[in-house]
Amino acid sequence: MTTTTDLSPLGALRPLLAEIGDAKRVRTAAAPGSLAEQAFGRAWARLLEGEDAEAVALSETAAAVARARLAGIDAPVLTAAGLSDDEAQAVLRRAFDEVAGPLDAELADRLRAALPAVRPAGPPPSLAVALNAQPRAGATSPGKPRVIVEPPESHGDHCLTVAVYGCLLAPALGADPVPPFLVGMAHHLHNVVLPDAGFAGEVLLGGALDRVLGTLEERELAGLPAELADRLRQVLALRADAVAPESQAFHAADVLDRVLQVHHHARAAAFTAAQALDDLELVHAGPVQSFHLDVLAAAGL
Repeated sequence: MTTTTDLSPLGALRPLLAEIGDAKRVRTAAAPGSLAEQAFGRAWARLLEGEDAEAVALSETAAAVARARLAGIDAPVLTAAGLSDDEAQAVLRRAFDEVAGPLDAELADRLRAALPAVRPAGPPPSLAVALNAQPRAGATSPGKPRVIVEPPESHGDHCLTVAVYGCLLAPALGADPVPPFLVGMAHHLHNVVLPDAGFAGEVLLGGALDRVLGTLEERELAGLPAELADRLRQVLALRADAVAPESQAFHAADVLDRVLQVHHHARAAAFTAAQALDDLELVHAGPVQSFHLDVLAAAGL
């Protein structure tokens, strides 16, 4: 299907999306899993506790934007280090503001205001634990050997990132940011049980594919609170096409995350020591920089 939607705003957002996606690869000592997996579990716990979906979507998306620069430094870490709540929020807002330039102005204001709403939740539900443990297949093609990249991302990594991307892309496509966030969170519920064999595996399932995916997805939805399950069934129907603005926001988020993930692996494979030393100033300016440089020169590095 050819779209007549103006997609030109997406180019300006791409660098920020790539930074946000790096939360799949950043970890802390405080909790298992990547920062994206931690946020995925927390967001599902908040939804299951009955918190308003809009509050979850906006606050978790705002936190993801701030994480682009602060990584695992969040409000609990800052308050544990002696900052007041207001001081901690000021740090988070500085991080948010540093990267939020490409965002739609109205959405950026809503997200910024939602930053303090991120709160600790109960333990992640079993479906989130399973999706955080379930690796994604990566790029596969029917009739061809699988390309293995290490480490693989998890379905929790992917789902949280697609949810955040969908929220951030929504204004450019004229969409409400909440439905794409929810679709992103729930669009791989079937993979709680189904290991991922990628597109090649889906082709081999043939006529059984829709039944397998539908049965497993409904199994997970049936275990959720009725009101949340009904809301998710409603928004998951947006996957069927890319006509409604909310459908376009989800599908744009999904394909951008899949391709940005491939670009990450390509960059990692091509990374050189010279880039770290020269472009990123690994030996950065400071009172011992000259000594560090002398050490490296003496060691032949």
